Amino acid sequence: MTNSVTTASAEAGYEEATITNSGESSSTPPPPLEIPRFNSLGLSAEVLKAVAESGYTTPTPIQAQGIPHVLKRRDVIGIAQTGTGKTASFTLPMIEMLARGRAKARMPRSLILEPTRELAAQVAESFERYGKYNKLSMALLIGGTSFDEQDRKLDRGVDVLIATPGRLLDHFERGKLMLSQVQILVIDEADRMLDMGFIPDVERICKLIPFTRQTLFYSATMPPEIQRLTEQFLHAPVRVEVARPATTAANITQEIIEVPNNDWAKRETLRRLINEHQVKNAIVFCNRKRDVDVVAKSLAKHGFNAAPLHGDLDQSVRTRTLDSFRSGELALLVASDVAARGLDIPAVSHIFNFDVPFHADDYVHRIGRTGRAGRSGHAFMLASSRDAKYVEAIEKLTGTKLARRKIEGVEVREDMPRNNDRNRGHDRNRGRNQHRERPRPDHGQRAAMEPAQQVLAKAPVAHTPEPQPVQHQPKPHKQDRRPDHRQKQQQKPQPQHAEPKKPDAHQLPAFLLRPINVPKAPEKPAPRAKKKSEDVDA
Repeated sequence: MTNSVTTASAEAGYEEATITNSGESSSTPPPPLEIPRFNSLGLSAEVLKAVAESGYTTPTPIQAQGIPHVLKRRDVIGIAQTGTGKTASFTLPMIEMLARGRAKARMPRSLILEPTRELAAQVAESFERYGKYNKLSMALLIGGTSFDEQDRKLDRGVDVLIATPGRLLDHFERGKLMLSQVQILVIDEADRMLDMGFIPDVERICKLIPFTRQTLFYSATMPPEIQRLTEQFLHAPVRVEVARPATTAANITQEIIEVPNNDWAKRETLRRLINEHQVKNAIVFCNRKRDVDVVAKSLAKHGFNAAPLHGDLDQSVRTRTLDSFRSGELALLVASDVAARGLDIPAVSHIFNFDVPFHADDYVHRIGRTGRAGRSGHAFMLASSRDAKYVEAIEKLTGTKLARRKIEGVEVREDMPRNNDRNRGHDRNRGRNQHRERPRPDHGQRAAMEPAQQVLAKAPVAHTPEPQPVQHQPKPHKQDRRPDHRQKQQQKPQPQHAEPKKPDAHQLPAFLLRPINVPKAPEKPAPRAKKKSEDVDA
């Protein structure tokens, strides 16, 4: 069954590739092309045996056109739709070229850069499947796993190093990895790396690798930034383009579902669509990680078999969730765009875009999870009036006008308001502000509002009645319990002030009545005078 599906998809792909590359229209049908086999691409018997055991007999267009150029040690730019077999187009020739030679400790012979952990793990599985008859060592450097285990693999020497840019630079900066012996560099899903902000790290890694390397560059779209990167680091590359960039597969039915500007209504519409089409397995995409958790919890609450998948989850949880979805134990996978690129899950029948993607390229990659290997797929996108500009950008990029439909009778409810961080800050300081606003006890003194000249004239009179200094109580021992704040104010003795005189016409301010400690006059001149008198007597 797998062989027939793969062969049919490959034949359709060759027809499309011929139209795209030639760019010519003719009234007479072109002669039928001879579809090559894997044994005609120059691969060894060990690799062909592993490919045959995997169930593939006919290569896809990207594989048939790209593998011969890779075996000739040429730089390659591969542009193809997602799900067309780009991974095998570089893993198969790499196994063939790396079969001869031996790796040194901490010096890998080849490097494959992937934007996410899931993609890196998927490429590692492909190497294990296709290279089981070749003695090649491999290491996977991704986050969420132990550094020590990865260091032990690097110390033994690896032929193939598969890594994400961040973890690779971590090992390099720790002095556990040297890139001076890299012969083949593969940059996979370059447009996804651009969206995730990995391009500066990729540029740094490319400068650490010898310029005599062979570079294989794969992407589904070619933005200007990616084009600049290829011009900078690739030498006379061969461009393998089997379809127009940013196009969707013809076997995927696409539809826009118009919904109100309300999250509750969107979740209700999603549940109706799942029940309407009797979905057995599907991927629901959200733009934010917070919405991924909310939608997954809502589906599980209404009896659906759903689980979330996003970057904040632990690596073991993400791996376990993907394995459950592949095996069929999990029916609905609610994910962010971390799962939208390159994941090989062939049996996905439906894609639901709970949110319209901010970038039009993400829409192409999202719906590319369905309709793989010649199967038919369905893609739905929930859009409201505020998503009009994003929908217009998607239609402009794909060159297709999407059908629209509205589900009647959807209930609109207001969600519970989320606590704002500012309110949390005010609640945190509420007790502190109330403590500051408590009234202080009256000290019983009032200052007269008289001019300053009259105050200065009467100033010497203030020294006649010297008030007694305030006697402070000794501090309690550390073991004693500290009394309550209100009780402390009640038990605190009031300062003993001198009895004021009868109120005068020009009463002095209160601060002039406070006691002042006047320093004593120095007695140093007296001993000096005695010394002089002793000198005269002598």
